[in-house]
Amino acid sequence: MENTIEAVGLELSYGTTRALDGVDLSARAGSVLGVLGPNGAGKTTAVRVLATLLRPDAGSARICGHDVVGEPGRVRELIGLTGQYASVDEDLTGRQNLVMIGRLLGLSRPEAHARATDLLARFSLTDAGSRSARTYSGGMRRRLDLAASLVNRPRVLFLDEPTTGLDPRSRTEVWDTVRGLVDDGTTVLLTTQYLEEADELADDIVVIDGGTVVAHGTSDELKHRTGAQTLTVRPRDRADQPVVLQVLEQVTGAVPTTDSRGTAAVPVPDEALLGAVLDQLTVAGIGVSELAVRLPSLDDVFFALTGRPAEQTTPTAEEALA
Repeated sequence: MENTIEAVGLELSYGTTRALDGVDLSARAGSVLGVLGPNGAGKTTAVRVLATLLRPDAGSARICGHDVVGEPGRVRELIGLTGQYASVDEDLTGRQNLVMIGRLLGLSRPEAHARATDLLARFSLTDAGSRSARTYSGGMRRRLDLAASLVNRPRVLFLDEPTTGLDPRSRTEVWDTVRGLVDDGTTVLLTTQYLEEADELADDIVVIDGGTVVAHGTSDELKHRTGAQTLTVRPRDRADQPVVLQVLEQVTGAVPTTDSRGTAAVPVPDEALLGAVLDQLTVAGIGVSELAVRLPSLDDVFFALTGRPAEQTTPTAEEALA
């Protein structure tokens, strides 16, 4: 399948700070590429290069086959971009914002109004279309911002941490919107620090740290790469917990941990150990309310790859220029 985003060896420095150090990215048509990394990792710089807002020092990038340096005008016709914070004009209504974007993109007045009507309906903003954007909730403002990025019907949409600062309900609304866009054939590059977001939306994930790609694969592939599966057991009766801990240690050879709910957990190299644990618990007459082998979370993967949790930030010159 055609790659609508293709970047090879991107390099870019801010003074003595190397923001991108040989970054490779690719995304298939109609898919979501998740780009993970802490603040200052190079995510936003990579998006700006791909969106023709920054010129790389080295390397190349193509959008739908068009070079971002050699054909920036054509690339801009094919893309949409939404940053971390809604960039709508608060003094205009929702409709006026969209019509203004349409006119700036060369649509006639009737075409701009028709496109605004379609997008307001698509993003459930029709009733709010005549209201000032100043009166919109955070989720509504974000949906309006997404709508503005789609006025030109882009084939590729860059979403740079689109759910920053949103409440869980608004975040879910944005996720649903992204899924709908992909279903319609749009290719999405999503940068995020919310690992749950990447797990929910991304077909492929790239982890960037220090301006370098440190891992690439699907969510499951990255989780398997850590090799850290966890077997969890929670007895129905908390009084049986000592027996559960003893069985887990005997079967796995590792010392289990417990949480506040009475769930015991131990790392296991093989899912087959679950059957052995179940057999021993059955012989001991222990009933369980939970028994499972789980892959590591993306949070675990991120920590294993970068040595720090996803929410930890590392301000750099990139952020100073953001």
